[in-house]
Amino acid sequence: MAKGYDAHQQRQMTLSAFGKDLARRSKSKCELTGASGVPLHTYEIPPVTSEPQLSRCIMICEDAFDQIKQPELIAADQWRNLGELIWSDIPALQIMAYRILQHLAKQESWARDMIEEAYLDEEILTEANKEKL
Repeated sequence: MAKGYDAHQQRQMTLSAFGKDLARRSKSKCELTGASGVPLHTYEIPPVTSEPQLSRCIMICEDAFDQIKQPELIAADQWRNLGELIWSDIPALQIMAYRILQHLAKQESWARDMIEEAYLDEEILTEANKEKL
């Protein structure tokens, strides 16, 4: 039991170390919603790798985290900015934008339109399709 706890603690320390770089990249705003002045958390893009990787992490607010973890709570109108994020030069943001849009596309025509208009590299699409919200 202690071994698992220690591994978890080590992972959390590594993720915390990414915080400064992620805060700089995100300009201390939620990278998904653009919210500022709110607490931000490091979020690993699933599926998580055995060792945390900065390239698979984004900074998000609690509201975005809650909606990602419970997709049935997603407030569609809060995610219209994903049309811009899907064109980001940050692969982790493209992946999450695509996943959220895929979920929203089941009921929202604007989300389907954004997916159709977006061009993503095959590598990004493959990674984005590994998991669903």
